[in-house]
Amino acid sequence: MGKTKKIFTSLRVIVVLIAVLLAIVAIHPNPWVTGVAIRSIELNSSASLAGIESPKPTSSPMSKERITSINNIPIKNVLDYENFVSSLTVNRTITVKTNKQSYLLKTKPAYKTIILNETEEQIIPEIIQINETINGTTTLINKTINKTILVNKTLKEFIGMEDLGLKVYNAPTTNIKKGLDLQGGTRVLLQPEETIPKDMMGLTIENMKERLNVYGITDVIVREAGDLSGNQYILAEIAGMTEDEVRGLLSKQGKFEAKIGESIVFNGGEKDITYVCRSADCSGIDPGKGCGRVNDGTWACSFRFSIALKPEAAQRQADLTRDLEIISSESGEEYLSQDLKLLLDDKEVDTLKIGADLKGRPVTDIQISGSGAGNTQQEAVFNALENMKKMQTVLVTGSLPVQLNIAKIDIISPALGSEFIQEAGLIAILAIIAIFLIIFIKYRTLKVTIPMALTLIIEVILILGIAALIGWDLDLAAIAGIIIAVGTGIDHQIIIADESLKGLTAKIYDWKTKIKRAFFIIIVAYTTTVVAMIPLMFAGAGLLKGFALTTIIGVSIGVFISRPAYAKTLEILLKD
Repeated sequence: MGKTKKIFTSLRVIVVLIAVLLAIVAIHPNPWVTGVAIRSIELNSSASLAGIESPKPTSSPMSKERITSINNIPIKNVLDYENFVSSLTVNRTITVKTNKQSYLLKTKPAYKTIILNETEEQIIPEIIQINETINGTTTLINKTINKTILVNKTLKEFIGMEDLGLKVYNAPTTNIKKGLDLQGGTRVLLQPEETIPKDMMGLTIENMKERLNVYGITDVIVREAGDLSGNQYILAEIAGMTEDEVRGLLSKQGKFEAKIGESIVFNGGEKDITYVCRSADCSGIDPGKGCGRVNDGTWACSFRFSIALKPEAAQRQADLTRDLEIISSESGEEYLSQDLKLLLDDKEVDTLKIGADLKGRPVTDIQISGSGAGNTQQEAVFNALENMKKMQTVLVTGSLPVQLNIAKIDIISPALGSEFIQEAGLIAILAIIAIFLIIFIKYRTLKVTIPMALTLIIEVILILGIAALIGWDLDLAAIAGIIIAVGTGIDHQIIIADESLKGLTAKIYDWKTKIKRAFFIIIVAYTTTVVAMIPLMFAGAGLLKGFALTTIIGVSIGVFISRPAYAKTLEILLKD
């Protein structure tokens, strides 16, 4: 008991125990947690309307909101959630209980809009500005008039229940973030078309994050990367997004311009636009144009949505239209002599006629339209709505400061990650047992073997604790770094043990000299490892950064925290 007391009262061992305690707090293990964690919420969905919010990108895994029951039926995993949702019907109110609060959701019907060849008259309100004189003072006021237009008849076909808008996954049991290799998703490496300064790179990354958040994606990592040749890259890792969506949102510069002639009326982003409608009541398939076949037999559908301009942009439109001529169409409608052209990435996506009543008027509320094509009407509707969603996103966020090209893109299946975690856990246990047996065979004493095995486990806990604390993603590269750090730790402990056991039976035994000699060898090996890892942090466009960083953290923890404690423990156990 005397030696045990000496070990646990040693300052070096106390430091290790405190570090382990803090690491466990950071990891926050809870293998008994149940439910499904909320990954993201779709805009204007039943979940969004009920007040459920997408988690913040910076939130730790264990702090994310978890659904624990629906209508008092326990939800333990994703399978339970999917089984319950599949049994729901439309116009039904359900109670979703989370670990934070309860929400009332109402399921909504989903319809497919069919555009008929028949036409009908439709009365739509239109806001015009007129001059009105009151008590000798002339002011510009808005007046609503009814306008009759001819539109295609539409038929709504009920196709089932609309998705609740919840993207969920099995509740995490620790604060350790899984990398894309373990949870699945899309990894894309983007390269700027030209070298850009540091501040513009930061602006580009922030713009990309904003685009993904607007699109409804929160589980995302976007960071700057580079290689040893000095090339600049942006590395984006996104869970729950397809390759096509990634290409459409991240590789496109998204420069939106509205022009009259060669003059820009307004650009996308907060500089010129105050509001972009994304709800069903003011965006969707244009009922005035609908869908129809084109010359080659394919289908084309038109969409429309409303936006609000800042007064400065509206005034630019008034100035550019003031001197335009008014022309009449064959149907008797009057338009201005030039159109409003909509361009996305310098490609014209639509041309809008400007009504004669808008001549010289600073109008802030306008309609944006475009189209989508497909081999079938259903495909054309889908493509039109996708094009509309992308245009809305660009109008909200503005354009990227620089054109980006996709250098590499990887699609990773979540099934592979889940299988790897199970196999890696089993292999880790077998590896620890194998190391324990080999060490015991070498030294044939538990006084050396048990502290060495415990130190190995402690170092793994400390590495995972730091990873959880700084929010570092645990991917295959990071796991490889942990293996390297643990292997290096075993080597260092063997050096300490060998130096300590040399001449142990001699009458004069200098512990300090033995330990100093061992740590001289360890420090040299540690310095070599760190120096070798630093270039790897920038190699492969940053894809090896996780390996290098984890290795550096792991060997540093060992050299400065756990290995001094191991040396002290060994000294106490072996010293008579």
